[in-house]
Amino acid sequence: MTVITRFAPSPTGRLHVGNIRAALHNWMWAQKKGGRFLLRIDDTDAERSTEENVVSIRADLAWLGLNWDGEARQSERFALYEAKFELLKAAGRVYACYETPEELDLRRKILLGRGLPPVYERQPVDAPVPEGRTPHWRFRLDHDAPIVWTDLIRGEQRFDPKLLSDPVIRRADGSWLYMLPSAIDDVDMGITHVVRGEDHVSNTATQLQMFAALGAPAPAFAHEALLTGSEGKLSKRLGSLGVAHFREQGIEPATVIAKLARIGTSDPVEALIDPAPLIESFDFARFGRAPARFDEAELAALNARIIHQLPFADVVDRLPAGMDDKGWEAIRPNLETVAQAADWWAVVEGPIARATLSDEDRAYLAEAAEIAAGIDWASAPWLALTAALKERTGRKGKALFLPLRLALTGLEHGPDMAAMLPLIGRDRALERLRA
Repeated sequence: MTVITRFAPSPTGRLHVGNIRAALHNWMWAQKKGGRFLLRIDDTDAERSTEENVVSIRADLAWLGLNWDGEARQSERFALYEAKFELLKAAGRVYACYETPEELDLRRKILLGRGLPPVYERQPVDAPVPEGRTPHWRFRLDHDAPIVWTDLIRGEQRFDPKLLSDPVIRRADGSWLYMLPSAIDDVDMGITHVVRGEDHVSNTATQLQMFAALGAPAPAFAHEALLTGSEGKLSKRLGSLGVAHFREQGIEPATVIAKLARIGTSDPVEALIDPAPLIESFDFARFGRAPARFDEAELAALNARIIHQLPFADVVDRLPAGMDDKGWEAIRPNLETVAQAADWWAVVEGPIARATLSDEDRAYLAEAAEIAAGIDWASAPWLALTAALKERTGRKGKALFLPLRLALTGLEHGPDMAAMLPLIGRDRALERLRA
């Protein structure tokens, strides 16, 4: 069997971190099994779907490196839905309903007031049709047997169909709701596995009966625990965190992948810039049932560890003019984002802030300038400079190194001076020491 997974976002908004996680896990499973990962744009809601969001979804997936093997749009598949709808109607699995939203809401409140589940009550087949009303359409659930399946994460799942409402699948204006088109598409596209959030578990129970009614096997389902914010509860903020936010914060695609690949599993989150080990270790059995905590501070710390591994070739187009591979390797260990490289490169090229120094330190730097003018700058100038100064002045430790760093960079902390000094170069170094 060829594994085929899909990511099916609705283009009514931008992708957020929960969407991205679902897309990633579907992509990883297909990659691990040598299968196919499909993108399906669920744009049946013509009123709220926009082409701008479709473009954004594609761009976000591309930025993350989640390349898809095929794409479909539900708005181009209405003829297929219509054909299947007519077959289900003929088989008695789809039926017309005429209640208004207000009538349904009132009935739900009555049932709840009686301590009963607010399940839709089917009308008799011979019930009179209200005059002047256009029907909406529901899928008739089979109440004869429990709905049971083995979820790849949650284990055995069991639902009593009598406690589920027959879902509305089509509005009175003829437009489609999510449930039936999604099941029809999964059959038509040969989807074998669906990874999505646990908030879809009851939808799956309903859709399993739709697959059966369509005469098709159902995909395997994996429902993962939802993400929570750092405060330990469901956070509205998670709905606003997407690729645009990550890019604005300087978060790397590899960081997002490394974090979301293993969050909520028994495997540790590691700073891996290559997704191959993450794909290799991907296993639904390692997913837990508890909500997975997504902490932005942890993401930022992981990002720094990722950046410290990035090769020059991966970032060259984002570095300041003049910075070469040696400059990148010298500055990289001090970065939290790639954008910060420009700040450190400004230290190399100058001008820099002038440090406030004691008379004693100024005299010391004058000696440093004298020595620096005579050392070999082609080979380890920092080592040669500090060794000569230590021998001449007797200084060591902080007293030896800190005044030099302040004079050469204007800062008390920063990249290794052994790597920085050759970048600053002889002329600039002498000018700064003498200043």
